[in-house]
Amino acid sequence: MAETIDGRTIDITNREKLFYPESGVTKGDVIDYYSQVFPHMEPHLRGRPVSFERYPDGIGGTHFFQKNASDYFPDWIQTARLEKEDGDVDYVVIDERASLVFLADQAALLIHVFLSTVDRPHRPDRFIFDLDPPADDFGPVRQAAHILRDVLEEAGLHPLVMTTGSKGLHVTTPIYPESEYDDVRAFARRVAERAAEAHPEELTLEQRKEKRQGRVYLDIIRNTYGQTAVCPYSLRARPEASVATPLDWDEVADAGLRPDQYTLTNVFRRLGQKRDPWSRFEDQAESLQQAAERV
Repeated sequence: MAETIDGRTIDITNREKLFYPESGVTKGDVIDYYSQVFPHMEPHLRGRPVSFERYPDGIGGTHFFQKNASDYFPDWIQTARLEKEDGDVDYVVIDERASLVFLADQAALLIHVFLSTVDRPHRPDRFIFDLDPPADDFGPVRQAAHILRDVLEEAGLHPLVMTTGSKGLHVTTPIYPESEYDDVRAFARRVAERAAEAHPEELTLEQRKEKRQGRVYLDIIRNTYGQTAVCPYSLRARPEASVATPLDWDEVADAGLRPDQYTLTNVFRRLGQKRDPWSRFEDQAESLQQAAERV
């Protein structure tokens, strides 16, 4: 069935197909969700290459990760050709609601974004710490996020936090796009090392799980050219159709917080009741070079 989204015509198919069987969420629900949530995602999508995970038969079926725009995508879908080690990639750039709806119709449930924009692909405007719990207890991750916040704020930065919609939290810090990825990753490592040195029983930079000894791993690997991170308000491929959701820092202190507590069915109630905690993301950017001098 053809639907018109902001002047773009999209042939929507199989709206009734179950994508999340346990929660009864259909493909049509996913399409409608992304259409409605686009204004909140748009600041984090604008001018930015994306990759996406497609689940043609729902979360219980075969899925695949896609970077290149397919040849059959309509010509109004914006793309950007960026280099990689062995060639280049034609990435999709989601600058309008219709593009996001089209990808949802292609069964793209998870949307991942570059940490840089197409006009400055090698100079990120944010960096990320990915925090996953060492076991089922989410408390250590909440504590780790607060420790990182303190170190980053001491450096004059303004870290933000969100649930991943899966197991953990992302601590994301907006910066001016003035430094190369290698320098940004080196700074993130220095911050992580300082946090881990101050809290050696709780935090680690050890990548191998068997060596973490129950500590939270401060993962900085996403701060690399070509790597992506889940976009705020992206769905996740979990039974409850959970959503990666920006938080206020006082919410992280809540012992009842769960990383998957916001879903396709309840996140709009949250957005209707409070300001989006990341609504001023770009306004909070600071100079990484000046922060590095303080650290």
